Amino acid sequence: MKKLVPLAVDALLVILFCAIGRRSHDEAVLTGLLKTLWPFAIGLAIGWVVAVVVSRRMLGEPGPTAHFDGTDVWPTGILVWLGTLCGGMLLRVLGGQGTAFSFILVAATVLALFLLGWRAAIKALNYQPGRSG
Repeated sequence: MKKLVPLAVDALLVILFCAIGRRSHDEAVLTGLLKTLWPFAIGLAIGWVVAVVVSRRMLGEPGPTAHFDGTDVWPTGILVWLGTLCGGMLLRVLGGQGTAFSFILVAATVLALFLLGWRAAIKALNYQPGRSG
């Protein structure tokens, strides 16, 4: 259960990102949220799968009991962010939704702040000088 918390945090932040975007454009937040959300939600799932696979390979532990930390900024956070952003944009194109350059920049920035920011904060708060490992 504890291992699913980072995924839940990411999912909530992606939902928040989509809701803020809809609200900032005076679009119906609740009724249109799913239309905006689905590409990024699938991108998030792709990012998580890639992050788990890459993390386990980097650690040389390919099995299901391999150590994986969903709160790591690298590689987990970076791969989740890239999967969410790139997957989301690609699926928006395929779904006939807009991907203006300014939107890509805003999405990249906000998703980085959301998906990497909480991980960096957790790591900073857990930092203990003199402790190795």
